[in-house]
Order: sequence, then C-alpha cells, then structure tokens
Amino acid sequence: MNTHMPGKPALRRELLAARRLLSEEDVRNASAVLARRALELPELAGAGTVAAYVSVGREPGTRALLDALRERGVRVLLPVLLPDNDLDWAVYEGAERLVRAGRGLLEPDGVRLGADAVLRARAVLLPGLAVDGRGMRLGRGGGSYDRVLGRLERAGAGGGAGVGGGAGAVLAVLLYDHEVVERVPEEPHDRPVHVVVTPGGTRRFAGA
Repeated sequence: MNTHMPGKPALRRELLAARRLLSEEDVRNASAVLARRALELPELAGAGTVAAYVSVGREPGTRALLDALRERGVRVLLPVLLPDNDLDWAVYEGAERLVRAGRGLLEPDGVRLGADAVLRARAVLLPGLAVDGRGMRLGRGGGSYDRVLGRLERAGAGGGAGVGGGAGAVLAVLLYDHEVVERVPEEPHDRPVHVVVTPGGTRRFAGA
C-alpha cells in the first residue's frame, strides 16, 4: 500500500485553491518576471529546440517566454494531448496559431511531429503545482508528463537521445514562490527536475 497517495490530492487541492485567489494582475506580473528569469538559464540561451507548454488560467505564465524564445530563433515544441493522455508535439508558430483543445488547453494547429519529437529538446519546461527541496515535482495527476519523462529516460539509457537533447535535456518547472514547498509526496516512478524558476529566483537541484 502506497501511503503517499492520499497526500497528493490534498496538496493539489490546496495549491489550486491558492492559485484561484491570484488576480489577473498578479498572474501577468509574475509571467513577465518568469520569462526574464527563464531566459537567463544557460540551457535556454544555447538551445536550438525547447519543449514547453502554453499556460492557461492562473498557471504561472509561459506566453511571454514562448514568444521571446521564438524571436531568438529557438524551435519551440508544444504538446498536443492524445486520447490516451500521452503527448504528441508540434512547433509553436505564434499565438494566432493556437487552438482551444480538450480540458481548456491551447495547442498548436501545425503538423504533428510524434511523441518522440521531445527527444530533440535541449530543455523541457514541465507544468507543475509544486516542487520540493529535492526537486521532486507535483503535477496535476494526469500522467502525461510521466510518460514524457519516461521516454526521455529510456532514450538516455539506450544512447539514442539525439544530438543536444533527450536524456541530456534540462528539466525545468515554472512556479510561484509559495509553490516551492518542504516536501512533495512521491511515488517510485517520480523523477526530480533540475531547476525551478520562480519570480523570486532560480534554484537548481543537485540530486536531479
């Protein structure tokens, strides 16, 4: 019996409730700072391809970051949710090329590149609700990014990650300051991220 399981839903409810209290101005201001801090990461500065996602609602904003990366000439991959909760990928070609999909998500309307396209990314930005001092991330519980992380790990084990990506990719999560917590409940398949970016600063995790 996994004694950690009851902790994740309760922590998710608490963190989502805190996000609902944020004003649109709070979210907008945080988004600008997060973009600036994330762009300072050397892994993003030197990346040819970055896998990211489109923030929705009161998630820590990624829109400004996506546009800034694209303006730099970075190839930005965005997820497309498949019926089985796995993720396909397509290139970000601007906000006007995003379409509303299931669960309120925004996805690119371009050519689907396949689930393995993420293996070309030098950096992978993961959505999350919290991260702790070990780099353990709390997601929303859908399992989509568990599959992505498993794919990256398997590619690394097989030596087939591709030039500049795959297992060598930095795993980063963008959060609000209060979402860096003391402890995130974990399961055996959970993997730590390398870095968390918040409006208050950037923190790297040695154990990742």
